[in-house]
Amino acid sequence: MTTAPEAEGSFGEQFIEEFDRLLRWRRDVRRFRTDPVEPRLIQEIVAAAELAPSVGNSQPWRWVEVRSPELRAVVKSTFARCNAEALEGYRGERAQQYASLKLAGLDQAPVHLAVFSEDHPQQGHGLGRRTMPETLAYSVVTAISSLWLAARARGIGVGWISIVEPDEVHRALGVPPGWRFVAYLCIGYPEEVNSVPELERAGWQARTDPETRYFIR
Repeated sequence: MTTAPEAEGSFGEQFIEEFDRLLRWRRDVRRFRTDPVEPRLIQEIVAAAELAPSVGNSQPWRWVEVRSPELRAVVKSTFARCNAEALEGYRGERAQQYASLKLAGLDQAPVHLAVFSEDHPQQGHGLGRRTMPETLAYSVVTAISSLWLAARARGIGVGWISIVEPDEVHRALGVPPGWRFVAYLCIGYPEEVNSVPELERAGWQARTDPETRYFIR
């Protein structure tokens, strides 16, 4: 491996190898142990996520930890509706595969974190988003990615629940109207760890050649 010359703020080859290993082992966790996660660890991974870049340094992410059993039940019910509707869209073998997948950790994961994007944050003063306001939500996704890696480095798994009704989650959590729902994350210790995505192991979708997605003009 060839790396750039050592300089302040640079990283050595061993770190680079470990970082690449972290990327390989970061997985979307679907099966959690029910063991609690220390609040200190949650604070640490959120603090790491706060280091993510954002358009105009706007820091538009808003984290809402959902502890209320009643609110968690609302999220679970919207997931159940959306999941049933999604199943109806598949036929034959695909339907059987979909039905066999465990697509949520809502029952087992000890920590639930809803993530929103502030549509008009005071931070950043509008820099960089006049023509592409969606970069605010993109910035939130970079923070989620950072959180995911910080969690995995500490042995904690993250699962992104996307099969929900955004408006219903927004209403249930009672957040401000200007907050846009981006993600509902289940966080906890995984039942197992594997460097191969579960959907790939289940035969749903294998990884394809990266060269098919890289273009030069």
